[in-house]
Amino acid sequence: MIISQTPLRMSFVGGGSDLPSFYRKQPGAVISTTIDKYIYINVNKKFDNLIRASYSITEFAAKPSKLKHELIRESLKLLGIKGGIEITSIADIPSGGTGLGSSSTYTVGLLNALNAYLSRFSSKEYLASTACQIEIKNCHKPIGKQDQYAAAYGGLNLIEFRPDDTVAVNPIICSTATKHKLNQNLLLLYTGITRSADKILANQNKNTISNIKTRDILGHMVKLAYSQAKALSNDDLKSFGEALDENWNLKTKLSQGISNPTFDRWYKTAKSHGALGGKILGAGGGGFLLLYAPKSKHDAIINALPKLRKIDFSFDTEGSKIIYYQQH
Repeated sequence: MIISQTPLRMSFVGGGSDLPSFYRKQPGAVISTTIDKYIYINVNKKFDNLIRASYSITEFAAKPSKLKHELIRESLKLLGIKGGIEITSIADIPSGGTGLGSSSTYTVGLLNALNAYLSRFSSKEYLASTACQIEIKNCHKPIGKQDQYAAAYGGLNLIEFRPDDTVAVNPIICSTATKHKLNQNLLLLYTGITRSADKILANQNKNTISNIKTRDILGHMVKLAYSQAKALSNDDLKSFGEALDENWNLKTKLSQGISNPTFDRWYKTAKSHGALGGKILGAGGGGFLLLYAPKSKHDAIINALPKLRKIDFSFDTEGSKIIYYQQH
């Protein structure tokens, strides 16, 4: 039996520049961190030659090509696993359509567990790049690369996306006190609304290819990522909330569906009660509302938004790892 643990992530600034429609013409960059909310993948040898895959439903199949779950199907095909295996998963919090990168976290964790099952070591680069291959190339998802690299590497990073399709993960080195204060000032609220990011991202991809204004907006968001990475490295949090606010205002111009009147009202209410900035995590359209405010303002914000549920979290530093290994 093998169990992998892989963190979910929150992205601060630069999101959207990890799409190939942008970074193949000019470099992209995002700042993100992983958090202590995880997806666990359990892989076990099955007594017969069938495949059992259990997630929101349970599938039985004689071979990978018969599976409906495309991430499991393509991962098994890629690794040459034909049967005699069962795969189950557990998530710490609702992981589908919430803007925390759950699809890529799942794929990275699945690859880590399956390779351990095959007695193979998986480097962080292998996990990230192979997860990108499965999701983007094999499953044709209109997504970028930031989630896979965040989940595999873990930690607080500036992640760069280059025109030659390579990715650089640069840890942001700042004091423990700065990370602690950043963590304390961030407020994560669950909206209860989930959505598929594919439609929003497909539209954003189209806009990025055809609209020079969209590319200019993304270019400005990339500059924000670099300026905030520099500020964090200098233990400077003074402009972090304002950068989140500027990034969110820019992001809502990239595609329809990123925000809506309800989200706009929640965000305006949060700002009127002390939030300096924030965003809907992920592609937008639902999931988690992330806010940055002095810790002393959190109670007022929470009380002003009674329909939203606070989720406590801490930063993760390790990325995907195997937490249980028993040879079969």
